[in-house]
Amino acid sequence: MSDAAPALKEIFNAERFEHIATQLCAVYPPFDARGFLAMANDGLSELSVMQLMARVGDCLHAVLPLNYEQTLDILHPLAPRLNSSFVSMCLPQYVATYGMHAYEQSMAALKYFTRFGSSEFAVRHFLRSDFERSMALMHDWSLDANEHVRRLASEGSRPRLPWSFRLERVQADPTLAAAILDNLKADSSLYVRKSVANHLNDITKDHPEWVLGLIEGWSLEDPRTAWIAKHALRSLIKQGNRRALAIIGAGGRPEVRIIDLKVNPPVIALGQTITLSFAIKSTTEDSQRLVIDYAIDYVKANGSTSTKVFKLKVLTLPGKACETISRAQSIRALTTRKHYPGLHAVHVLVNGERLASSAFELLP
Repeated sequence: MSDAAPALKEIFNAERFEHIATQLCAVYPPFDARGFLAMANDGLSELSVMQLMARVGDCLHAVLPLNYEQTLDILHPLAPRLNSSFVSMCLPQYVATYGMHAYEQSMAALKYFTRFGSSEFAVRHFLRSDFERSMALMHDWSLDANEHVRRLASEGSRPRLPWSFRLERVQADPTLAAAILDNLKADSSLYVRKSVANHLNDITKDHPEWVLGLIEGWSLEDPRTAWIAKHALRSLIKQGNRRALAIIGAGGRPEVRIIDLKVNPPVIALGQTITLSFAIKSTTEDSQRLVIDYAIDYVKANGSTSTKVFKLKVLTLPGKACETISRAQSIRALTTRKHYPGLHAVHVLVNGERLASSAFELLP
C-alpha cells in the first residue's frame, strides 16, 4: 500500500475537490461550494495522504451550518455519488473526527459508508474509546450479507493496520478478535479473505505460535480456507518456519541441487533490472512439494545489509526432475526503500533453506 502512496496523494487535487463540491450541491443546494473549495485547495502539496483525507471533513465541518446528525443526513446520499472509492473514505474520517459523541449513529454511518470505500481507519477510533462494545458490534458485522461490511470487521480490527495506529489490546491478545476471524475463515469473497489473511499475518509478528496452532486446527479441504492459511503464513514461510511450511505441504527438507545460478547483468545502475535464473534438480526418486523464494541483501547507508525475501514459485517437483526458473527484478527507487551502491548478495531459498548464492553490484 505504501508504494502506491504518491498516486493516492494525487487523487486529492483541485479537480477532485470540484467534483465533491458539485455533488454536495446536488444533494444539498445551499452548500457553500466557493468557501469549501477555497479551504480545501489551500496548501495541498504540503499535506500527506491521510491529512488530505481529513481535510475534506474539516472543510465540510467549517462550511456546513448544521449539527452532526444533520450533516450525516447529507453525507449519506453523497457517498454513492463520489467517483473514487478512496476519496469516499473521507466520509468515515469525518465520522471519526466529529461523531465520537454519537456512538450509535456514528457506527451505523461507518457500516453504511464502508460499502463505497472503507471505514477501516475510522472504526479504530471507536475501538480505542469503547473496545468491548465496538468489538461486539464488529462481530455482528462479520456475519453481514454485504462483503464490504464483513471485511470491515476483519480489517478494522487488525492489530497492525498500515497507515493507522496499532490496536494494542488485540496486538497483546489475539483471542479478542478470534471469533471474527473464525466467522470469516471460509468467506465466499476474495476481498474478505485477503483481509483475514492480512489480519493473521499481522498476528504472526507478535504471536506466531498462536496463529500456527489456530490454522493447524482448521480443515484446509475448503480451498477458500486453504487460500487464507497460505497467505496468512507468508511471513513465517519466508522465514523458513517448519510448521508453517508443513501446513502448506512443504515441511520436508529439500532434496535438490541448484544448478547454474546467474544474476545478469552483474553490474547495474539504479533504475535498471536484474534477471535471476537457475535450474532446480531433484536428487531423490520421490516427488517433493517445494516453496522457492529468493532474497536480496540490500546495502544500507552504513555499509551493512538488510535482507528482503521475495516469493518466487511453489511447485511439486517429480523425482529426478529438473525445472528452470527465472525472475526479473527492477532495482529502482521506492518510497519504502532507498538504494545504496555496493555488492548486493542474492540467495535462492528452498523450503526456507539457503541453497545457492550469487550477487550483483549497484554502481553509485
